[in-house]
Amino acid sequence: MPDQPMLDRSPFLQGPFAPVTEEITALDLPVTGRLPADLDGRYLRNGPNPLDADEPLQHWFLGAGMVHGVRLRNGRAEWYRNRWVRSRQVAERLGEPWPGGPVHAGMDFAANTHVLAHAGRTLATVEAGALPYELTDDLDTVGPCDFDGTLPGGYAAHTKLDRRTGELHAVAYCWVRDHVQHVVVGPDGRVTGTTDVPVADGPMMHDFALTDRYVVLLDLPVTFSMDAAAAGVQLPYTWNPAHPPRVGLLPRTGPSREVRWFEVDPCWVFHTLNAYDDETGRVVLDLCRYEAPYDLAALTGNGSPTLDRWTFDPATGVARQDRLDDRPQEFPRVDERVVARPHRYGYSAVTAEVGAATVGQDGSFADGAFADALLKHDLASGTVEAHSFPRGSAVGEAVFAPSAPDAAEDDGHLLAFVHDPDRGATDLVVLSAQDVAGPPVARVHLPLRVPLGFHGSWLPDGR
Repeated sequence: MPDQPMLDRSPFLQGPFAPVTEEITALDLPVTGRLPADLDGRYLRNGPNPLDADEPLQHWFLGAGMVHGVRLRNGRAEWYRNRWVRSRQVAERLGEPWPGGPVHAGMDFAANTHVLAHAGRTLATVEAGALPYELTDDLDTVGPCDFDGTLPGGYAAHTKLDRRTGELHAVAYCWVRDHVQHVVVGPDGRVTGTTDVPVADGPMMHDFALTDRYVVLLDLPVTFSMDAAAAGVQLPYTWNPAHPPRVGLLPRTGPSREVRWFEVDPCWVFHTLNAYDDETGRVVLDLCRYEAPYDLAALTGNGSPTLDRWTFDPATGVARQDRLDDRPQEFPRVDERVVARPHRYGYSAVTAEVGAATVGQDGSFADGAFADALLKHDLASGTVEAHSFPRGSAVGEAVFAPSAPDAAEDDGHLLAFVHDPDRGATDLVVLSAQDVAGPPVARVHLPLRVPLGFHGSWLPDGR
């Protein structure tokens, strides 16, 4: 079904956000350029895709999850697949039996935020306490996952894998709780520990960060609103100026795991780039920051998100906030092998506030809704490289794939879904991470448009 203008509907149901209507499998995809031989694995990305383009969707975050995947091997693009995550509601709408499984706090949502792998499982994750869903290698739904019955509550959208310990960390929040919960899943795929951290007002904690010594908690003024929930708002989290903004350092180990809190300026953060402990014992945290106030309903802040660095000194209690790059950008990523360790490089997508976009008579978004460039930051030299795509390309998050397991940081490729306005479909674009401004190494031509979505992973064979 071709995209059509829907000017009286949510902007998240039209233009580059418009859902696709079918699941397809395409084999032996055409490629322009040459796929690197070291790219053996699956590139997966999750995002909202409502089953019905006419449903009254209030927010981008609320569409049923659809995972899109491309299988690369031996220099070929073997397949592309897109599959809805089969929650109970999605399975019923598709006329299929629900796979069944555990449900936390009555929340069974078709996970739409991230897709990752751990302990032999491929997991689609989502916000606000619902359980992740396990998928097969071919993206079919296995069912909700509570890590073999070891997860005591709900889960989270974002995780951090400590590759030295093999532990997968998450910070889960849920509106029914008076705390957030740090959850550790061991290398065997079972929960090895949880820590409850009391918080007021039910804050949204979409992301967090990890260092060798700390779990870094972002307790910022977007909080649960009972008034909004009573009014029927489907995503009842609002800006709360009475909620003090702060960042907490939760020790990962030790006899006392009391959180050390630091005050920060009012702001909002969806995503962290990475964090680490520096040689003096300070915590360095790089992230994308929105000026206050932030309107979650419209996905707009007071200006565009910038790349900032926050530094916290547990010895003195001093917090410092610095600007690294003032270009509007989001979806920051690092080489996953350096998570919780010092990093030199970061990658992000140039963007502007989604809610600020205007829709033209043809259903397309005006310039600035989603920009058409990716950035590479060298945080040691302070330089930035950009790769610009043709106007109207709508570039998503870029994921780093190392050229070998023991390759140096930045020795590898960036993978991202990029809309090709000439074809009216999406390409999986492969860039050399060491020559981001140069031409793509390869473009895998998908047979359809992939709607703008959230987060993904490169899952190499043998992982």
